[in-house]
Amino acid sequence: MTEKRSLLDLPLRDFRPEPMVRLAEHHPQRFPVPAFDSHNHLGRWHLGTWTVPDVDELLAVMDECHINGIVNLDGGWADELEANLNRYDRAHPGRFASFCRLDWSETRTAGWGERLSASLRDSASRGASGLKLWKDVGLRLRDENGEAIFLDDPRLKPVWEAVAEARLPIIVHIADPAAFFQPLDASNERYEELARHPDWHFYGPEFPSLARLLDSLEHCVAENPKVNIIGAHVGCYAEDLSWVDRMLSSYPNFNVDIGARIAELGRQPRAARRLMLKHSDRVLMGTDSFPPQAEVYRRYLRFLSTDDEYFSYSESDPPGTGRWMISAVDLPDDVLASVVSGNARRLIPAFGGDART
Repeated sequence: MTEKRSLLDLPLRDFRPEPMVRLAEHHPQRFPVPAFDSHNHLGRWHLGTWTVPDVDELLAVMDECHINGIVNLDGGWADELEANLNRYDRAHPGRFASFCRLDWSETRTAGWGERLSASLRDSASRGASGLKLWKDVGLRLRDENGEAIFLDDPRLKPVWEAVAEARLPIIVHIADPAAFFQPLDASNERYEELARHPDWHFYGPEFPSLARLLDSLEHCVAENPKVNIIGAHVGCYAEDLSWVDRMLSSYPNFNVDIGARIAELGRQPRAARRLMLKHSDRVLMGTDSFPPQAEVYRRYLRFLSTDDEYFSYSESDPPGTGRWMISAVDLPDDVLASVVSGNARRLIPAFGGDART
Protein backbone atom coordinates (compact mmCIF):
# COMPACT_ATOMS: atom_id res chain seq x y z
CA MET A 1 0.00 0.00 0.00
CA THR A 2 2.81 2.40 0.85
CA GLU A 3 4.47 1.78 -2.51
CA LYS A 4 1.21 2.43 -4.39
CA ARG A 5 0.62 5.64 -2.46
CA SER A 6 4.13 6.91 -3.28
CA LEU A 7 3.59 6.19 -6.97
CA LEU A 8 0.36 8.15 -6.93
CA ASP A 9 2.29 11.06 -5.45
CA LEU A 10 4.74 11.20 -8.38
CA PRO A 11 5.10 14.85 -9.42
CA LEU A 12 4.12 15.56 -13.01
CA ARG A 13 7.49 17.21 -13.62
CA ASP A 14 9.15 13.85 -12.96
CA PHE A 15 6.84 11.84 -15.23
CA ARG A 16 8.76 10.75 -18.33
CA PRO A 17 6.71 8.08 -20.13
CA GLU A 18 8.50 6.10 -22.83
CA PRO A 19 6.09 5.32 -25.70
CA MET A 20 5.77 1.64 -26.49
CA VAL A 21 4.25 2.21 -29.92
CA ARG A 22 6.57 1.29 -32.77
CA LEU A 23 6.13 3.22 -36.00
CA ALA A 24 8.01 3.82 -39.22
CA GLU A 25 10.28 6.84 -39.07
CA HIS A 26 11.64 9.08 -41.81
CA HIS A 27 14.36 11.64 -41.27
CA PRO A 28 14.85 13.70 -44.45
CA GLN A 29 18.07 15.70 -44.26
CA ARG A 30 17.74 18.29 -47.01
CA PHE A 31 14.85 20.19 -48.57
CA PRO A 32 14.14 18.99 -52.10
CA VAL A 33 13.89 22.58 -53.41
CA PRO A 34 15.71 25.76 -52.32
CA ALA A 35 13.74 26.63 -49.19
CA PHE A 36 13.15 29.82 -47.21
CA ASP A 37 12.72 30.35 -43.49
CA SER A 38 10.22 33.19 -43.51
CA HIS A 39 10.21 33.82 -39.74
CA ASN A 40 13.41 34.07 -37.75
CA HIS A 41 15.49 36.42 -35.59
CA LEU A 42 19.12 37.06 -36.46
CA GLY A 43 19.67 40.49 -34.94
CA ARG A 44 20.13 41.98 -31.48
CA TRP A 45 16.47 42.61 -30.68
CA HIS A 46 15.94 39.77 -28.21
CA LEU A 47 19.32 39.19 -26.59
CA GLY A 48 21.06 42.54 -26.91
CA THR A 49 23.74 40.79 -28.93
CA TRP A 50 23.67 39.01 -32.29
CA THR A 51 21.71 35.77 -32.03
CA VAL A 52 24.04 34.41 -34.71
CA PRO A 53 27.64 34.98 -33.59
CA ASP A 54 29.17 33.59 -36.82
CA VAL A 55 27.36 34.29 -40.09
CA ASP A 56 29.59 31.93 -42.07
CA GLU A 57 28.59 29.05 -39.79
CA LEU A 58 24.95 29.95 -40.35
CA LEU A 59 25.46 29.94 -44.11
CA ALA A 60 27.01 26.48 -43.82
CA VAL A 61 23.91 25.23 -41.96
CA MET A 62 21.70 26.80 -44.60
CA ASP A 63 23.61 25.18 -47.45
CA GLU A 64 23.62 21.82 -45.66
CA CYS A 65 19.83 21.86 -45.36
CA HIS A 66 19.14 23.61 -48.70
CA ILE A 67 17.83 26.79 -47.06
CA ASN A 68 18.19 29.49 -49.68
CA GLY A 69 17.21 32.45 -47.51
CA ILE A 70 16.08 33.56 -44.05
CA VAL A 71 13.84 36.45 -43.04
CA ASN A 72 15.44 38.41 -40.21
CA LEU A 73 12.73 40.17 -38.21
CA ASP A 74 15.17 42.14 -36.06
CA GLY A 75 16.10 44.98 -38.41
CA GLY A 76 14.86 47.76 -36.19
CA TRP A 77 15.25 51.24 -37.66
CA ALA A 78 17.94 53.81 -38.47
CA ASP A 79 21.41 52.74 -37.28
CA GLU A 80 20.25 49.33 -36.08
CA LEU A 81 18.68 48.63 -39.45
CA GLU A 82 21.93 49.64 -41.14
CA ALA A 83 23.86 47.24 -38.93
CA ASN A 84 21.55 44.35 -39.84
CA LEU A 85 21.59 45.18 -43.53
CA ASN A 86 25.39 45.39 -43.55
CA ARG A 87 25.81 42.13 -41.61
CA TYR A 88 23.30 40.09 -43.59
CA ASP A 89 21.52 41.51 -46.64
CA ARG A 90 24.32 43.52 -48.22
CA ALA A 91 27.06 41.08 -47.31
CA HIS A 92 25.13 38.08 -48.68
CA PRO A 93 22.62 39.27 -51.32
CA GLY A 94 19.58 37.05 -51.72
CA ARG A 95 20.30 34.97 -48.63
CA PHE A 96 18.72 37.28 -46.06
CA ALA A 97 15.77 39.67 -45.89
CA SER A 98 15.83 42.03 -42.91
CA PHE A 99 12.49 43.48 -41.87
CA CYS A 100 12.37 46.83 -40.10
CA ARG A 101 10.43 47.71 -36.96
CA LEU A 102 8.90 50.89 -35.61
CA ASP A 103 9.98 52.95 -32.62
CA TRP A 104 6.84 52.82 -30.50
CA SER A 105 8.28 55.24 -27.96
CA GLU A 106 7.04 57.86 -30.44
CA THR A 107 3.49 57.28 -29.17
CA ARG A 108 4.28 59.23 -26.00
CA THR A 109 3.61 62.50 -27.83
CA ALA A 110 0.84 63.47 -30.26
CA GLY A 111 1.36 63.18 -34.01
CA TRP A 112 3.08 59.82 -33.73
CA GLY A 113 1.29 58.28 -36.71
CA GLU A 114 3.01 60.63 -39.14
CA ARG A 115 6.38 60.18 -37.46
CA LEU A 116 6.08 56.41 -37.63
CA SER A 117 5.17 56.56 -41.30
CA ALA A 118 8.23 58.75 -41.95
CA SER A 119 10.36 56.15 -40.18
CA LEU A 120 8.87 53.39 -42.34
CA ARG A 121 9.66 55.33 -45.51
CA ASP A 122 13.21 55.89 -44.31
CA SER A 123 13.64 52.17 -43.58
CA ALA A 124 12.28 51.26 -46.99
CA SER A 125 14.74 53.65 -48.65
CA ARG A 126 17.61 52.00 -46.76
CA GLY A 127 16.63 48.57 -48.09
CA ALA A 128 14.31 46.98 -45.52
CA SER A 129 12.53 43.96 -47.01
CA GLY A 130 9.36 44.34 -44.95
CA LEU A 131 7.88 45.46 -41.64
CA LYS A 132 7.49 43.41 -38.46
CA LEU A 133 4.62 44.31 -36.12
CA TRP A 134 4.69 42.65 -32.72
CA LYS A 135 2.18 41.89 -29.98
CA ASP A 136 3.10 44.99 -27.97
CA VAL A 137 0.57 46.69 -30.25
CA GLY A 138 -2.69 45.91 -28.47
CA LEU A 139 -1.29 44.19 -25.40
CA ARG A 140 0.93 46.84 -23.86
CA LEU A 141 1.28 49.88 -26.09
CA ARG A 142 -0.20 53.17 -24.86
CA ASP A 143 -0.68 56.56 -26.50
CA GLU A 144 0.11 60.01 -25.13
CA ASN A 145 -3.04 59.85 -22.99
CA GLY A 146 -2.30 56.42 -21.55
CA GLU A 147 -4.94 54.70 -23.71
CA ALA A 148 -4.36 51.35 -25.39
CA ILE A 149 -3.33 51.36 -29.06
CA PHE A 150 -4.66 48.55 -31.23
CA LEU A 151 -3.60 47.51 -34.70
CA ASP A 152 -6.73 49.06 -36.22
CA ASP A 153 -6.20 52.45 -34.54
CA PRO A 154 -7.06 55.08 -37.20
CA ARG A 155 -3.95 57.04 -36.24
CA LEU A 156 -1.89 54.23 -37.78
CA LYS A 157 -3.40 54.90 -41.22
CA PRO A 158 -0.29 56.84 -42.39
CA VAL A 159 1.82 53.78 -41.62
CA TRP A 160 -0.40 51.50 -43.69
CA GLU A 161 -0.31 54.02 -46.53
CA ALA A 162 3.49 54.16 -46.39
CA VAL A 163 3.72 50.35 -46.44
CA ALA A 164 1.44 50.16 -49.48
CA GLU A 165 3.45 52.85 -51.22
CA ALA A 166 6.72 51.02 -50.55
CA ARG A 167 5.17 47.67 -51.54
CA LEU A 168 6.57 45.98 -48.47
CA PRO A 169 5.04 42.87 -46.90
CA ILE A 170 4.16 42.93 -43.21
CA ILE A 171 4.58 40.08 -40.75
CA VAL A 172 2.13 40.59 -37.89
CA HIS A 173 2.34 38.85 -34.53
CA ILE A 174 -0.73 40.26 -32.81
CA ALA A 175 -1.64 37.53 -30.29
CA ASP A 176 -0.12 34.60 -28.46
CA PRO A 177 -1.52 31.06 -27.97
CA ALA A 178 -5.15 30.98 -26.89
CA ALA A 179 -4.33 29.41 -23.51
CA PHE A 180 -2.28 32.49 -22.61
CA PHE A 181 -5.57 34.41 -22.42
CA GLN A 182 -7.27 31.92 -20.10
CA PRO A 183 -7.13 31.60 -16.29
CA LEU A 184 -3.95 29.96 -15.08
CA ASP A 185 -5.45 26.98 -13.30
CA ALA A 186 -5.43 23.20 -13.50
CA SER A 187 -7.38 23.24 -16.78
CA ASN A 188 -4.92 25.43 -18.68
CA GLU A 189 -3.04 23.23 -21.16
CA ARG A 190 -0.05 25.59 -21.08
CA TYR A 191 0.23 25.56 -17.29
CA GLU A 192 3.84 24.38 -17.19
CA GLU A 193 4.94 26.85 -19.86
CA LEU A 194 3.19 29.78 -18.20
CA ALA A 195 4.51 28.80 -14.79
CA ARG A 196 8.00 29.16 -16.26
CA HIS A 197 7.09 32.40 -18.08
CA PRO A 198 4.43 34.24 -16.06
CA ASP A 199 4.98 37.39 -18.15
CA TRP A 200 3.41 35.51 -21.08
CA HIS A 201 0.07 35.28 -19.28
CA PHE A 202 -2.43 37.86 -20.58
CA TYR A 203 -5.54 37.09 -18.59
CA GLY A 204 -7.23 39.78 -16.52
CA PRO A 205 -8.82 43.21 -16.75
CA GLU A 206 -5.53 44.89 -17.66
CA PHE A 207 -5.36 42.98 -20.95
CA PRO A 208 -7.63 42.90 -24.00
CA SER A 209 -9.28 39.64 -24.99
CA LEU A 210 -7.88 37.39 -27.68
CA ALA A 211 -11.01 38.13 -29.73
CA ARG A 212 -10.34 41.87 -29.61
CA LEU A 213 -6.79 41.40 -30.85
CA LEU A 214 -7.85 39.09 -33.68
CA ASP A 215 -10.60 41.52 -34.65
CA SER A 216 -8.03 44.31 -34.92
CA LEU A 217 -5.97 42.12 -37.25
CA GLU A 218 -8.96 41.35 -39.45
CA HIS A 219 -9.95 45.01 -39.65
CA CYS A 220 -6.46 45.91 -40.89
CA VAL A 221 -6.39 43.10 -43.42
CA ALA A 222 -9.80 44.10 -44.75
CA GLU A 223 -9.03 47.82 -44.92
CA ASN A 224 -5.64 47.47 -46.63
CA PRO A 225 -6.14 45.15 -49.59
CA LYS A 226 -3.02 46.46 -51.35
CA VAL A 227 -0.76 45.33 -48.49
CA ASN A 228 0.43 41.72 -48.30
CA ILE A 229 0.02 40.74 -44.66
CA ILE A 230 1.54 37.58 -43.23
CA GLY A 231 -0.12 36.47 -40.01
CA ALA A 232 2.71 35.05 -37.93
CA HIS A 233 2.29 31.72 -36.17
CA VAL A 234 -0.56 30.48 -38.41
CA GLY A 235 -2.35 33.80 -38.30
CA CYS A 236 -1.88 34.00 -34.50
CA TYR A 237 -4.64 31.44 -33.98
CA ALA A 238 -3.32 27.96 -34.78
CA GLU A 239 -5.80 26.47 -32.32
CA ASP A 240 -8.73 27.34 -34.61
CA LEU A 241 -7.93 26.48 -38.21
CA SER A 242 -11.52 27.21 -39.24
CA TRP A 243 -10.87 30.85 -38.31
CA VAL A 244 -7.62 30.81 -40.26
CA ASP A 245 -9.38 29.23 -43.24
CA ARG A 246 -12.06 31.92 -43.15
CA MET A 247 -9.44 34.66 -43.11
CA LEU A 248 -7.52 33.14 -46.01
CA SER A 249 -10.74 32.57 -47.97
CA SER A 250 -12.03 36.09 -47.35
CA TYR A 251 -8.92 38.20 -47.91
CA PRO A 252 -6.58 37.60 -50.87
CA ASN A 253 -3.90 39.75 -49.22
CA PHE A 254 -3.75 37.56 -46.10
CA ASN A 255 -1.11 34.86 -45.70
CA VAL A 256 0.26 32.88 -42.76
CA ASP A 257 3.55 31.43 -41.64
CA ILE A 258 3.86 28.32 -39.49
CA GLY A 259 6.73 29.54 -37.31
CA ALA A 260 6.85 27.92 -33.85
CA ARG A 261 3.49 26.21 -34.40
CA ILE A 262 4.13 22.68 -35.63
CA ALA A 263 3.22 21.64 -32.09
CA GLU A 264 -0.28 22.99 -32.68
CA LEU A 265 -0.59 21.87 -36.30
CA GLY A 266 0.81 18.43 -35.59
CA ARG A 267 -1.92 17.53 -33.11
CA GLN A 268 -4.54 18.28 -35.78
CA PRO A 269 -2.66 16.97 -38.83
CA ARG A 270 -5.65 16.26 -41.03
CA ALA A 271 -7.12 19.73 -40.51
CA ALA A 272 -3.66 21.26 -41.00
CA ARG A 273 -3.15 19.32 -44.22
CA ARG A 274 -6.55 20.38 -45.55
CA LEU A 275 -5.70 24.01 -44.83
CA MET A 276 -2.36 23.79 -46.62
CA LEU A 277 -3.84 22.01 -49.62
CA LYS A 278 -6.68 24.51 -49.92
CA HIS A 279 -4.43 27.54 -49.49
CA SER A 280 -1.18 26.19 -50.90
CA ASP A 281 -0.25 29.62 -52.26
CA ARG A 282 -0.74 31.42 -48.93
CA VAL A 283 1.19 29.38 -46.33
CA LEU A 284 4.89 29.98 -45.69
CA MET A 285 7.38 27.92 -43.77
CA GLY A 286 9.02 29.72 -40.88
CA THR A 287 10.65 28.31 -37.77
CA ASP A 288 11.07 31.17 -35.26
CA SER A 289 13.89 29.06 -33.81
CA PHE A 290 17.08 30.97 -33.24
CA PRO A 291 19.89 30.65 -33.79
CA PRO A 292 18.87 28.51 -36.79
CA GLN A 293 19.96 24.90 -36.47
CA ALA A 294 20.01 21.97 -38.88
CA GLU A 295 17.99 19.70 -36.60
CA VAL A 296 15.14 22.22 -36.45
CA TYR A 297 14.99 22.55 -40.22
CA ARG A 298 14.97 18.77 -40.55
CA ARG A 299 12.14 18.47 -38.05
CA TYR A 300 10.06 20.98 -40.03
CA LEU A 301 10.86 19.07 -43.21
CA ARG A 302 9.81 15.82 -41.56
CA PHE A 303 6.55 17.42 -40.42
CA LEU A 304 5.76 18.84 -43.86
CA SER A 305 6.93 16.07 -46.16
CA THR A 306 6.42 12.68 -44.44
CA ASP A 307 3.48 10.70 -43.08
CA ASP A 308 5.19 9.94 -39.76
CA GLU A 309 3.02 9.71 -36.67
CA TYR A 310 3.49 10.38 -32.98
CA PHE A 311 6.91 12.02 -32.83
CA SER A 312 8.26 14.88 -30.77
CA TYR A 313 8.05 18.45 -32.01
CA SER A 314 11.00 19.49 -29.83
CA GLU A 315 14.36 18.36 -28.50
CA SER A 316 13.34 19.55 -25.03
CA ASP A 317 12.19 17.04 -22.41
CA PRO A 318 9.49 17.76 -21.60
CA PRO A 319 8.74 19.84 -24.71
CA GLY A 320 8.08 23.49 -23.96
CA THR A 321 4.61 23.98 -25.40
CA GLY A 322 2.86 20.97 -23.92
CA ARG A 323 3.14 17.25 -23.23
CA TRP A 324 1.96 15.83 -26.52
CA MET A 325 3.37 14.34 -29.70
CA ILE A 326 2.63 15.34 -33.29
CA SER A 327 1.93 13.71 -36.64
CA ALA A 328 3.14 14.92 -40.02
CA VAL A 329 1.01 16.32 -42.86
CA ASP A 330 2.59 14.53 -45.87
CA LEU A 331 2.23 17.37 -48.39
CA PRO A 332 2.33 16.57 -52.10
CA ASP A 333 5.54 17.67 -53.81
CA ASP A 334 3.99 20.70 -55.50
CA VAL A 335 2.35 21.97 -52.32
CA LEU A 336 5.54 21.38 -50.34
CA ALA A 337 7.45 23.43 -52.90
CA SER A 338 4.98 26.30 -52.56
CA VAL A 339 5.03 26.29 -48.76
CA VAL A 340 8.80 26.13 -48.34
CA SER A 341 9.86 28.14 -51.38
CA GLY A 342 7.44 29.59 -53.91
CA ASN A 343 5.30 31.66 -51.57
CA ALA A 344 8.30 33.33 -49.95
CA ARG A 345 9.70 34.20 -53.36
CA ARG A 346 6.39 35.72 -54.37
CA LEU A 347 5.76 37.76 -51.22
CA ILE A 348 9.25 38.86 -50.16
CA PRO A 349 11.01 40.98 -52.78
CA ALA A 350 14.52 40.12 -51.58
CA PHE A 351 13.82 36.46 -52.39
CA GLY A 352 12.28 37.05 -55.79
CA GLY A 353 15.41 36.41 -57.83
CA ASP A 354 16.82 33.17 -59.10
CA ALA A 355 17.08 30.58 -56.35
CA ARG A 356 20.30 28.71 -55.67
CA THR A 357 20.24 25.12 -56.90
